[in-house]
Amino acid sequence: MARVKRGTTSLKTRKNVLQRVKGYQFGRSKKERQAYDAIAHAGNHAFAHRRQKKNDFRQLWNVRLNAALRPLGFSYSTFIDALKKKGSALDRKVLSQIAHEAPESFKRITEAVK
Repeated sequence: MARVKRGTTSLKTRKNVLQRVKGYQFGRSKKERQAYDAIAHAGNHAFAHRRQKKNDFRQLWNVRLNAALRPLGFSYSTFIDALKKKGSALDRKVLSQIAHEAPESFKRITEAVK
């Protein structure tokens, strides 16, 4: 069997790895072993934070809603309870957008829920 020289293959993988860590600091962007490690950690964080992002946005919507409801004489929990009893189809995301962008419309919604 013929001898296989693997220089081009290993250079190609090294080049691709270092391309993926472009912009990282210190040895992570220059050294192959540290770059592999950085890629692995970055992948783990990306996987976890894709799920965490959903929680972060839900928290933001709740805070926005509560801030918009307080001047109207509601608390967040009583408003959500009243909405559920009323059978409204609006979710927290849509309600927070309305409260943020169109306060007059949001005021009408809260009056309808009262």
